[in-house]
Amino acid sequence: MTSASHFSLLVVDDEPDLRTLYELTLLREGYDIETAATVEEALLHLKDRTYSAVITDMRLPDGTGLDLLRRLEETGRREKAIVITAYGSAENAVEALKAGAYDYLTKPVDLKQFRAVVASALGRGGPAVPTMDPATLPSENGTPAQPRAARPTAAPAAPVSPALRRMAGQSGAMQQVRALVEKVARSMAPVLVNGESGTGKELVARAIHEISPRATQPFIAVNCSAIPEQLLEAEFFGYRKGAFTGAAEDREGFFQAANGGTLFLDEIGDLPLSMQSKLLRSIQERSVRPVGAVSEQPVNVRLLSATHKDLGAEVHNARFRQDLYYRLNVIQIRVPPLRERLEDLTAISDRVLERIAHDAGVSPAPRLTREALAHLARYPFPGNVRELENLLHRAVALSGGETIDVADLGLPESFVAEPVVAESEPAAGLDELARFPSTPAPAAMPSEEPLPRDLAEYLDEVERDILVRALERHRFNRTAAGASLGLSLRQMRYRMARLGVNVGGDGGGERD
Repeated sequence: MTSASHFSLLVVDDEPDLRTLYELTLLREGYDIETAATVEEALLHLKDRTYSAVITDMRLPDGTGLDLLRRLEETGRREKAIVITAYGSAENAVEALKAGAYDYLTKPVDLKQFRAVVASALGRGGPAVPTMDPATLPSENGTPAQPRAARPTAAPAAPVSPALRRMAGQSGAMQQVRALVEKVARSMAPVLVNGESGTGKELVARAIHEISPRATQPFIAVNCSAIPEQLLEAEFFGYRKGAFTGAAEDREGFFQAANGGTLFLDEIGDLPLSMQSKLLRSIQERSVRPVGAVSEQPVNVRLLSATHKDLGAEVHNARFRQDLYYRLNVIQIRVPPLRERLEDLTAISDRVLERIAHDAGVSPAPRLTREALAHLARYPFPGNVRELENLLHRAVALSGGETIDVADLGLPESFVAEPVVAESEPAAGLDELARFPSTPAPAAMPSEEPLPRDLAEYLDEVERDILVRALERHRFNRTAAGASLGLSLRQMRYRMARLGVNVGGDGGGERD
């Protein structure tokens, strides 16, 4: 066994038998152990020395484990904390995670899980058993948790992670996102990434994984809305040979593929209720049962999830399970839409153009003219960064040169009445561009139009024209076009079929 004598642990529990059990278990692992029975006694130990981790029971004679966590936070201590809660008191575990605990255990404590959690907190491999994933806990309300503040350290500042550098832009909104990513990556707390389609939610999830202790383990990203409902269980949990027609061999699911690493469930709000209940059980039990199997398999995954929907509203409308929502929404990171951070437009465009040029083997990368950048600054970007990337790909193909001008962008001449940034602080580098005057339209003379002879046909024609214009504006992406009109993809398809609107069999139109 690898020596662990350089790790010192403080165990706090008022029950002598349990305190002795924890102490003996950890001594066998090679740790240096000290114990305390109260909050006051624990604080005296902390006053005299520094520990690698603190393991504390929630209920103590003179306070709670939360009191100890808050004192660690207030004094800038660097010890990781593990909290032990009574069975069925998961709301206390939620509060512990919000207060900065690394992980939690429930009584009666499974000693294998106990050793695994401690090893994980100390950055050691530990036994190959599932740890207590905080995604197993409910919360008393849907309030997003606040991550623990960074503690001061004398060590030299670590270089910025490539994962964080990929999130271009220096706006206040993006700096806040990066700061949250760095904080939540250090714990096991479940994270819900919320934002409109195309804002980069998966990029945020990958960044959390890549700077976490699980960085060397698998990162499995799943688009929940892209899997047919009848295949969800087999895809998530795997299946056994002969479980159904076509199951010619055993196959692992997403949970097994992510074992030891991170499972990212994108568009979690699109899961049907029947699958939500099965997912809830797997999260709660930290195990999965493949289709056709008779026993469950333990899994050790950290769950990250993302959605463009308001899950609180979905819960209110009975379209999303409340208990699953509470398990996933301990910490929430909101990714701002592009229109709220237009000061990042130049940096994002440059980064995208460099990537396009690199992929095409072109040097130097094309650049946007001042006029083109001003034109983009007035556009609302309903498809956010993904729409900007698609637009720049098209512009590079059309320009064929080292600069991209307004004509290469393919945007309508008048797509917004006023500059998008006019009501907020001037965007850095775009303050003058966003204020370019637009030619006012001449005042319309009042006129009396004849009434339509066939109202239904007239309204159909108006609706058909609106759908076609929305599709053209969004380059025949049905999802984006529908969203700009307040329609879901299903509603958009229905209206297009009813009105005979054809997009030429565009296979990519259904992408979010």
